[in-house]
Amino acid sequence: MIRQFVFIIIGLFLVRGVVGGEMEKRKIYYAHRVTSQAPEIDGKDADLIWQLAEVGTDFVQLDPVENALPSQRTAFRILYDNKNLYVFIRAYDSEPQKIERRLARRDEIDDSDVVGILIDSYFDRRTCFHFAVNAAGVKRDIIHSGDRFENQNQSWNPVWEVAVSVDDSGWAAEMRIPFSQLRFSRENTERWGLELYRYIYRDQELDLWQMIPKNSSGFVSYFGYLEGLKDIRPPRRIELLPYAVSDVRLYPAEEGNPFADGRDTRLSGGLDGKIGLTENITVDLTVNPDFGQVEADPSEVNLTAFETFFEEKRPFFIEGRNIFQFPLAFGEGEMSRESLFYSRRIGRAPQGSPTLTGNKYTRIPEQTTILGAAKLSGKTAQGWSVGLLEAVTAEEKAQIDSAGVRRQEAVEPLTNYFVGRLQKDFRQGNTVIGGMVTSTLRSIRSRDLRFLPRSAYSGGIDFQHFWKNKSYMLDLRLVGSRVEGDPEAMLRLQTSSARYYQRPDANYVHLDSNRTVLTGHGGTIGVGRVGNSHWQYVVGGVWRSPGLELNDIGYLRQSDQLMQFIWVGYRLFNPWGIFRRASVNINQWQGWNFGGEHLFTGGNLNGGGEFRNYWRFYNGINRQMSGLSPYLLRGGPLFRTEGQWHYFIALSSDSRKTWSLNLGGFISQNDDGITHDRNIRVGLYVKPTNYLTFSFKPFYNWGTDNLQYVSTVQKDDEERYILARIHQKTLGIVLRLNLSITPDLTIQYYGQPFVSAGAYSHFKRVTHPRAQRYEDRFHTFTAEEIHYDAKDGVYRIDEDRDGTVDYTIGNPDFNFKQFRSNLVIRWEYAPGSLLYLVWSQGRTGVDGYGDFSMNRDLRDLFQVPGDNVFLIKLNHWFSI
Repeated sequence: MIRQFVFIIIGLFLVRGVVGGEMEKRKIYYAHRVTSQAPEIDGKDADLIWQLAEVGTDFVQLDPVENALPSQRTAFRILYDNKNLYVFIRAYDSEPQKIERRLARRDEIDDSDVVGILIDSYFDRRTCFHFAVNAAGVKRDIIHSGDRFENQNQSWNPVWEVAVSVDDSGWAAEMRIPFSQLRFSRENTERWGLELYRYIYRDQELDLWQMIPKNSSGFVSYFGYLEGLKDIRPPRRIELLPYAVSDVRLYPAEEGNPFADGRDTRLSGGLDGKIGLTENITVDLTVNPDFGQVEADPSEVNLTAFETFFEEKRPFFIEGRNIFQFPLAFGEGEMSRESLFYSRRIGRAPQGSPTLTGNKYTRIPEQTTILGAAKLSGKTAQGWSVGLLEAVTAEEKAQIDSAGVRRQEAVEPLTNYFVGRLQKDFRQGNTVIGGMVTSTLRSIRSRDLRFLPRSAYSGGIDFQHFWKNKSYMLDLRLVGSRVEGDPEAMLRLQTSSARYYQRPDANYVHLDSNRTVLTGHGGTIGVGRVGNSHWQYVVGGVWRSPGLELNDIGYLRQSDQLMQFIWVGYRLFNPWGIFRRASVNINQWQGWNFGGEHLFTGGNLNGGGEFRNYWRFYNGINRQMSGLSPYLLRGGPLFRTEGQWHYFIALSSDSRKTWSLNLGGFISQNDDGITHDRNIRVGLYVKPTNYLTFSFKPFYNWGTDNLQYVSTVQKDDEERYILARIHQKTLGIVLRLNLSITPDLTIQYYGQPFVSAGAYSHFKRVTHPRAQRYEDRFHTFTAEEIHYDAKDGVYRIDEDRDGTVDYTIGNPDFNFKQFRSNLVIRWEYAPGSLLYLVWSQGRTGVDGYGDFSMNRDLRDLFQVPGDNVFLIKLNHWFSI
């Protein structure tokens, strides 16, 4: 199997195809040095100094029609002095009354006319700094990395100045970009990569100064050149952002609980900072960070064996994350989020929990305190990308009260996290070799925390090679891990959902209760055509050895897996027939465990596009064949699963209108004729004015799973696996409101009511998990065998029908209700300095009746007492 896979890879590596789309001729713009007074940033080119600068024109349309002449003329000029780069962009418009000028929060300017400049000051042909503004004066700033437009870091908020003006000729933007916000070397004469663009919202038209073909696999590598920058020096860069925060939490008091009197207050402070060690290397640091203004995670009910992945939202960890990325795979499947570094591990909720008996109360910190963290990142003139991250989190203790006598119990140890990333560019960025190492070191002093590893190390090597003008790609990633700890910790890892060493039919792994070390390895390889053609394809494979473990600082769902995949796609880039653009994709995959057993086979056909009336659609169909599941029985033997069909569709109307609508959903149906899942979601977007937007996005899920895991019970020294049929319904509504008073003063509201109910029936015991016939794999309990004891809330099972209870299981029915909301007022009262006013509210209720009623559940949700936090946070930016 592996040998055949290697032959496929080698064969495709040697494929020779017709290669088109030669690199466009590079444009060059020569900047002019300011020797007199610099221009005033007012959005106008009245300063005479602008007349000395060369005029850049000859923009080319990229969208909707590649290489067509733009519908409107655009011109720009660039100046510089010892400290700043000055950019003036004139967007001529024959219908200035149709210019879209929408106030919005920083970076959220897609629904507007926009102009921007992108600068590859590293001149590595892989990284660029993106500065843009819309016609209302709202900024956008992004770092793009990896020579990919979609590799974006939008949390980067440099301190720069811009002003706009609108007149009878169109509109204009004037920028002052301090060199302190860029990264570049000390060469006397600079050559930087350069791109400028203009977006005309009403026509969805994108015009570029330097043409970048739609079928190219690169982005920054296609930029034109900015020349003429002489005798500039990277400035000294020390930026400090001290903050103070005060908050009060109001919540329902609990009678008798000394830790829940209904009111908590807090006053604290901290510091964020940036220090330029060299012209290219920066240190970001934070001391006692506070993220109280960050939006809450979405609600969920997770009935799977796996941990939910949550997106990172904290600014310190988002900024510069492109350097610290090391995904284990590529694509959009379940494996795509697995990575050596998952920043949500730092500052996570404490993992321990004290056992309480009798009349005792406890208070556990919601999050682990980050005492301090620092990141060193940058790129040298020789093409070395460097990233180092160090973070220390505090030992957290739960307070326990027993009749006024208090004690403390550790629930999270003092922990040190380290991440190191290194990459080197060769052949002008067409070959990149890199590596990453991570470590997690815990100071475990309490016996209660010995279930955690004392140390965890992981590392990886990645290699990416492009050839034929970046038409073809070879991507290879190798990873390994070593985790050490007490036998209790190692036993917990061996029996976790990632590997299940205890499976009785897993004769190729060994469950060792005395183990103190766990090691593993994994990798991904892919090769194919990724550019300069309408047709693209990638073929490759993924493997994870049983002992691979990354979850101390990374994210790993499943180990013990080998997978092969093929992807083929066709892209229609220019308008054709009724389409503005369209695409279609075909996928195939199959996988095995390290014991050589075939686990799954599947395929997918999907596609979509945009019509000429700006409506969009996307749909697809999946087929998963019958297979073997290592996870259904939560450590039990492999269970044969039925095949499944899955169909999904999405449709959206013209987003330029005041009102727009998105519709979507999916239908899944198993071959057993019982298990199914349905989903429908709606998105209503309203833009009644240029300063207000509102979205209303309800979703509804309903379905039945005939084989939902319930429990593992013991009888006669035998483990018996109990499944049931679950009928589950879930309703959620996501509300968002954005009010922009000025480009620097915004009000943002997020709210999500969420209710879910699950009712269990048709309880069954697994009998022959690999039987070919579906009905032979389990025995469904009859009314004579199972009885629900309403008084104790448990099911009592007399499987032998001898009048005695063989085992008891709790009632798994549930009704989960949750409401989460944030109201954030954000004011940038000075460049880089912010004031936040925040109101957060949470309501959570759980019942056990299992049936779903939308009216009742939503009504009951808002009768649950609320937990309210009111917060004021002030920071001030200093540049030294």
